[in-house]
Amino acid sequence: MNERESGGEKTGPRPDIAPAISLRRRVLSLPTLLSFAVAAAFVFFLATRFELNWGETWQNLRSMDVRFYVLALALYYVSFSFRGLRWRLLAKNAGLEDRPGTRLPSAFKCASLIVAGWFVNSIAWLRLGDAYRAYLFSEESRAGFSWSLGTVLAERMMDMATVAAVLAVSVLALALTVDGPNAGSVVFRAAALAALMTAALAALGLAMKAFGTRLARLLPQRLEAAFLSFRSGAFGSFKQLPTLFGLGLMGWLMEIARLGFVVQALGAEISLPMLAIVALAHALLSTVPTPGGVGAVEPGVTGLLALSLARHDAVSIALLDRSITYLSVLVVGGLVLMIKHFTHTRGEPVPGSSGTA
Repeated sequence: MNERESGGEKTGPRPDIAPAISLRRRVLSLPTLLSFAVAAAFVFFLATRFELNWGETWQNLRSMDVRFYVLALALYYVSFSFRGLRWRLLAKNAGLEDRPGTRLPSAFKCASLIVAGWFVNSIAWLRLGDAYRAYLFSEESRAGFSWSLGTVLAERMMDMATVAAVLAVSVLALALTVDGPNAGSVVFRAAALAALMTAALAALGLAMKAFGTRLARLLPQRLEAAFLSFRSGAFGSFKQLPTLFGLGLMGWLMEIARLGFVVQALGAEISLPMLAIVALAHALLSTVPTPGGVGAVEPGVTGLLALSLARHDAVSIALLDRSITYLSVLVVGGLVLMIKHFTHTRGEPVPGSSGTA
């Protein structure tokens, strides 16, 4: 007699509440608490090491124009639609629709997975959110984790190339319009960092393309298959490059516009080239393997803004912008991930049920 026939009750957790328990454990985990501790340490560092007028900073934040702030917030999340379209196109280029038993997720689904991945990046160290969204994509597409991770690498390579190109144009424009050796020095360092990261990714890509097959033969059979699948996902994606570049560029232009509206919300003014440099530097610094780039983004953005603005204005903009790029991601990304877990659970049969009347 089975458990259902005997009327016995299952002792395991109910499937409808398991996702909530899982998410609660993630949010209250040690890495998450450490990330909040890092953020608190940054605020303490600012308060004790810099001569800031916190009264003026707080007054700036209280007197912000909410309309511009809402526009900045909206643009930030609209930018994910372009990222989702690009990721979907990368997967399509790599032949996802030609792989047996797979399916191509919608652009909206791809965008939501990116938001979920950024949420995990905001609470976990070492940018584990990139691997996590590759895992989510593999579930949606049924294409395999290694292959999906390869498309994420391709996306990152496109991002770094786009950032380097926009930074180069912005640095040139700044050099032609703004005087000041200090500003030029800091900005050129940011451009050099972008170029270095792009070169490193390009070198990795070329090495994998040139020696990947020979390297795979040295691996155990299971790892060889995973590596070749990863390589296929990464290097099969680079088709329709003008379209891919255009979608990425639209996403980054919205990131720049987001920061512009944040600056407008606080009634400040900075030049367009500096606006682009600060927004893209934010993106580069967010790749530091702390949760959400906390501890690197804030002082870096504040330092760049302080080249053009009073220090308390620079801090106000950095904090308000991080309320969008960090705090809102914790809320929106957490909701996206929770909805995904609940809908996934509802779609699964209840353990122990026969599925028939």
